Amino acid sequence: MAYTKNIVTTVSYMIGIRKNIVENIAEENMELLNELSQNQACKVIRYLCKLRTSLMLNFKKTDIEMKSNLINIDKLKWFDHDNIAQLEEWGFKIIKANSSSSKYMETINKYISENIGNCRVLFPEWVNWDYIKDLFVIPRFTQEKAIKAEFAKYMSKIVYYPFQQYIHWEPYDCGGMLVNDAKFFSVVYKSHNDVYIYKSNYRQADDEIKEKIYEFINHTDRVEIVVDCENSNPYKLCSVLTSLKKEEIEKIQKVILFDDIHTNPAWEMVDTFIQLPVEHILVQRVKEQKSLVDIKMTATVCIEHYQNQVSSFLLFSSDSDYWGLISSLPNAHFLMMFEYSKVSDAIKKTLAQHEIYYCAIDDFGTGKIDDFKKFVLFRLMKKYLPDLLHYNGKEFVSNLYEEAKIPAEQNEKDNFYKKYIKTLKFIADDDGSLCLEIQK
Repeated sequence: MAYTKNIVTTVSYMIGIRKNIVENIAEENMELLNELSQNQACKVIRYLCKLRTSLMLNFKKTDIEMKSNLINIDKLKWFDHDNIAQLEEWGFKIIKANSSSSKYMETINKYISENIGNCRVLFPEWVNWDYIKDLFVIPRFTQEKAIKAEFAKYMSKIVYYPFQQYIHWEPYDCGGMLVNDAKFFSVVYKSHNDVYIYKSNYRQADDEIKEKIYEFINHTDRVEIVVDCENSNPYKLCSVLTSLKKEEIEKIQKVILFDDIHTNPAWEMVDTFIQLPVEHILVQRVKEQKSLVDIKMTATVCIEHYQNQVSSFLLFSSDSDYWGLISSLPNAHFLMMFEYSKVSDAIKKTLAQHEIYYCAIDDFGTGKIDDFKKFVLFRLMKKYLPDLLHYNGKEFVSNLYEEAKIPAEQNEKDNFYKKYIKTLKFIADDDGSLCLEIQK
């Protein structure tokens, strides 16, 4: 199993780890690192954290140089002078006359505490921001006793701090908290006696799975994605398509969604997020209790194959009944994508015996589709805006996530409530009619 490194890349940059090491952590996600390096709020915290670590490592030496030799920190070789100059230019009064290491430490901690909130937008809402913030802010930093305790802990266990950069935590040999997002969540949540449940947010398919899909796409000229919306997940479909290379995805002719009135409402919005033509077929029922999605999908695939010369299909479903379709089209090529919790061992065994590749859409983490999830929540939310005053805000958010069928921790729901419900505003149109507006 592979895991993302988006969160650890951001944290590594912010706590001041050397850029070449951060680049190794970021690996293929250099775009994120470039965004961080252009974000002033992020750089402020990075420079302050680097300054704090350098001061801790050279606390007594700095004090002696300032008091005995009257040399300030902007002239001492163990500090990054360019970072100090940039902080000064941004309005942070770093350099102080007749100062001491203790006073500098208090000032740096004060600036970190006051500015760390500006970096909250760098993290998705499913991350517990309080746990991230706790890595940067030293509680009671104005009390000399608290700082001395942090200093003693840091110096005695420096080998357990990530690349020896100071963070606020109880250090132990965890094997490196910045290996990937999975390890980071495990360590940080454990330090707060908590466990992060929704691991799909930082999971990603390994290169072998992706290469198999690329090989399948490139095998023939005409490839389509067909989706059984009753037996698949719209968020995981988007996760798959955003995890693959753009140049490979663009070779797919279109996505055909076979939907039913009782499926996830997010299926209606998939076409706004994926960069492929989408044909959305809502299959009407003859009997209320009987869905005809599988019949309609089977018939359409046959038409696409025999009439439109489509030779390859990426089939998104966990339903074993589709083996009837696959086995009936011996000249067509299929790659089946299912969910672990819904697929049977029998269909996996049958596919393997006939050398038909399959994989799980669960392996493609949902961490990259936050914008799509919010889009769905906002679209559903707008239905209720006229009557929203009759709801309890927090209960409304819980109902919203349930209707959108988005699994989430209470922390994520609380963040959504604070960011989008508590900030709702009344606006008036030209005629004076009032309505509520979401502050995105």
